[in-house]
Amino acid sequence: MIADGPDPLVPTPLAIAQVSRETHDTVTLRFDAPPGAAFHFRPGQFNMLYVFGVGEVAISMSGDPARPDRLLHTIRAVGTVTHTIHSLKRGSSLGVRGPFGSGWPLEEARDRDVLIVAGGLGLAPLRPAIYHLLHNRKDYRRVAILYGARTPEDILFAKELARWRGRFDAVVEVTVDRASQSWRGAVGVVPALIEKLTLDSERAVAFLCGPEVMMRFAVRDLERRAVAHDRIYLSLERSMRCGVGFCGHCQYGPSFICKDGPVLRYDRIANLLHRREI
Repeated sequence: MIADGPDPLVPTPLAIAQVSRETHDTVTLRFDAPPGAAFHFRPGQFNMLYVFGVGEVAISMSGDPARPDRLLHTIRAVGTVTHTIHSLKRGSSLGVRGPFGSGWPLEEARDRDVLIVAGGLGLAPLRPAIYHLLHNRKDYRRVAILYGARTPEDILFAKELARWRGRFDAVVEVTVDRASQSWRGAVGVVPALIEKLTLDSERAVAFLCGPEVMMRFAVRDLERRAVAHDRIYLSLERSMRCGVGFCGHCQYGPSFICKDGPVLRYDRIANLLHRREI
């Protein structure tokens, strides 16, 4: 996580430099690199965040990989550890260890159409990949970002989404499940946006992150568009505790999500994704 850092099983205490509220239940924490150190990670990887005396949770990076001076984590309050994190203020300390896991295959996606499909909090693990795509726009053909949230109030990074749309070199579409009276955008599930997209199926690569039910339907729609299974990548979540494949809590068939994932190619997990007991 930090250049020349300690053992990956030992968390490094870091002080929170900034807390930004994204929605009513989601915050982004910023950590600044200590003098002489740097944060290096691949888009799609995650860290283990440890709240002293409470527990540890796996959280993907949500910042710009081209900014090694700072580290961003976007966190939704859904359990004991994450609720405690939400109560922390600037200057509070967390234990951080990582980065762990696989990343989005951005090199393999060069000279291809790249489709980003995100649902809910799933936009956060994809945001570093989006930064990379937009920083290196000439290396990719079409770039499309499709994002779905429950309500307009649940949309993450709304100002950034508007800024990306304003670049005019990427397609950005946002939809919500339930609209308010002031909402003027699309209403419906995010996979439905795939049907309306101009896409070169022979040269397209798709990155998916969100609730598994959303990803299953998105894969189905990508299949209808003839996108090959070996060019569809999904970021999966399981109960990751060690981060290095020792404890076995995140086993997914023959794979360990913390070590072999969280980003996995669809053709390698197609027979598992639709088994609800796994």
